[in-house]
Amino acid sequence: MRYRNSTHKTSKPILILSAAAGIILTACAISAVIYFCSDRGRETPQELLAEYMKHIPEKEYGKMYAMLDKETARDISEEEFITRNSAIYEGIGTKDMVVKVTKYDEGKRTVKYHASFDTVAGKISFDNEATFVKEGDGYRLVWEDSLIFPGLEADDKIKVSVTQAERGQILDRNDRVLAGKGTASSVGIVPGKLEDRERSVEEIAELLALEPEVVEKKLDAQWVKEDSFVPVKTVAKVSELDLLAVDPGDEAAVEARRQEKLLAIPGVMITDVEVREYPLKEAAAHLTGYVQSVTAEDLKEHAGEGYASNSVIGRSGIEGLYEKELKGNDGYSINMMDSDGNLKKVLANIMVEDGQDIKLTVDAELQSDLYEQFAEDKSCSVAMNPYTGEVLALVSTPSYDSNGFITGMTDEEWTALNEDEKKPLYNRFRQVWSPGSTFKPVTAFIGLDSGAIDPEEDFGKEGLSWQKDASWGSYHVTTLHEYSPAVLENALIYSDNIYFAKAALKIGAEELQESLQKIGFGRELPFEIPMSVSQYSNTEKIETEIQLADSGYGQGQVLVNPLHLAGIYTSFCNDGNMIKPYLRYEEEPKKEIWIQGACTPETAGRVLEGMKKVVNDSNGTGYAAHREDIILAGKTGTAEIKDSKEDTAGTELGWFAVLTPDKEYDRPILVVSMVEDVKDIGGSGYVVGKDKDVLDAYLTH
Repeated sequence: MRYRNSTHKTSKPILILSAAAGIILTACAISAVIYFCSDRGRETPQELLAEYMKHIPEKEYGKMYAMLDKETARDISEEEFITRNSAIYEGIGTKDMVVKVTKYDEGKRTVKYHASFDTVAGKISFDNEATFVKEGDGYRLVWEDSLIFPGLEADDKIKVSVTQAERGQILDRNDRVLAGKGTASSVGIVPGKLEDRERSVEEIAELLALEPEVVEKKLDAQWVKEDSFVPVKTVAKVSELDLLAVDPGDEAAVEARRQEKLLAIPGVMITDVEVREYPLKEAAAHLTGYVQSVTAEDLKEHAGEGYASNSVIGRSGIEGLYEKELKGNDGYSINMMDSDGNLKKVLANIMVEDGQDIKLTVDAELQSDLYEQFAEDKSCSVAMNPYTGEVLALVSTPSYDSNGFITGMTDEEWTALNEDEKKPLYNRFRQVWSPGSTFKPVTAFIGLDSGAIDPEEDFGKEGLSWQKDASWGSYHVTTLHEYSPAVLENALIYSDNIYFAKAALKIGAEELQESLQKIGFGRELPFEIPMSVSQYSNTEKIETEIQLADSGYGQGQVLVNPLHLAGIYTSFCNDGNMIKPYLRYEEEPKKEIWIQGACTPETAGRVLEGMKKVVNDSNGTGYAAHREDIILAGKTGTAEIKDSKEDTAGTELGWFAVLTPDKEYDRPILVVSMVEDVKDIGGSGYVVGKDKDVLDAYLTH
């Protein structure tokens, strides 16, 4: 945390309490504990003081006034008394009051006491004295302002000032801002300058896509005066260049023209306002998330955590995940001011505590490149350093602009986002998907480690369709390429479904299930952002032989989270150990093994060699990503999503997982990308081409 004393930053007064002041801050619950030592009856001054103080937490100011002596009651009306006391006690957030009588002077009828209580600016404690007079059969309190605070006079004011904490930034690994301080424009109205209020309000509302009633409600707020600036809506800031835009359809140019029309209406003003800004816009929305103004429900749920009605709170993504660190704590000062506005005394002060910056392992440039490649697709991509576990990108497309939640969306914009069939609000990198052939290296290492597969055994030439026997009825496993011999390495190169269906049958359901559980299936991924849990079946086990065969090539009921799949792939270049992915940046990368010995070093090496040929052998399904300068290893995948084997209207998911297997390479990377609906656009080859362009930029940086 960074600390600043509030005297070093302009403090904003949020409350001035005088005899005519109203209650501005909501009071916290007050509990009072009264200690006193007396053998006298309950009508003694000590008892009366205790009774008076007990009324404060109950906000029973009328009952307090009823205890005053006649002379005091002539000097201050009950209304003035209630206003004065309630505004101060509730305005400073008084709670946990403790009052202890320390001395009673019977001759002077004075009660000395010590008071302490917590406030928005910390604890206040003081010694004070109350005087009583005899009236009739009992005592009455001689009240004066100094009974609230010693030295407080009738014309003095209590001012509560707040210095708002700066919300921490979200940064990428190179200190590029992903979320931070920005500037927007606040469109507002000065009521006294409106020439024709009804017509002007309708015009303003139309330009801002608001209902006129919304604008009228803001203008009718109690605090509004004729010369007040009444904020109506926050919009994007436009620059001089936007006004000169060549393309009249450009978003910035459209906004510039709208603001020109607004400013042409008498009474409308546009001023700069500081807001949360997301420079990468759609490219990182699902990662950063966004903030919004707190609601009444938020204030109730987070009572005592320093939120006020003008606070913001993280709603999703990193903004929500690290809300406590990013938020910071506002600075408060409670000051006693004289009638001329001069400071008499600082009663309490808490220094402002700015929020922490959250630095991520993410590479903003890579994040943006992946987004741009897949922006029009229903897809997700994850990228990480396979040797350290640093996550370099988390992308979900299509996306939304987080800035829209800051400036405010129209009902039409919000409805469009929610009803878009591509689901831009849906975070795809957090979900699980059928992995298709990207699962084959997993089947391969389980088969090798269990001894169920001899990598040199020829599984035989079956053509493009195969079934184990007639017990499978009409069900056949199909594949796309014929080749020979049908050994493990060739099966990876040609992505042979039949080979891996046979391999799964050799492994057996029990062994496959136990091995998948060992590498994280069925349990949460140890990562900052919660991810959906990978599975090998919709039930607790693989139920049938056909389901087992389909599981071998990543179909059946196998579903995998993309980051989990990336984690599994790290074992191939780390001697069989799976590396734990992480998102919080460390100056010295903290490589941590997530699962020791997911497979043996020998198995990892053999599978990796096959994956290299997937990209570097001209027959490999990933050959389109081949490079002359850097060796890559990877696996393509196409998963069929349909209701039945006979279904011809189903869709296909396209996958490509690719990594740099050379540990000495200075920019190591592992990328896993998935695209929905690739059936008629090239299958997994479509994904390979997109990732190739991303790698071209990243690997030659």
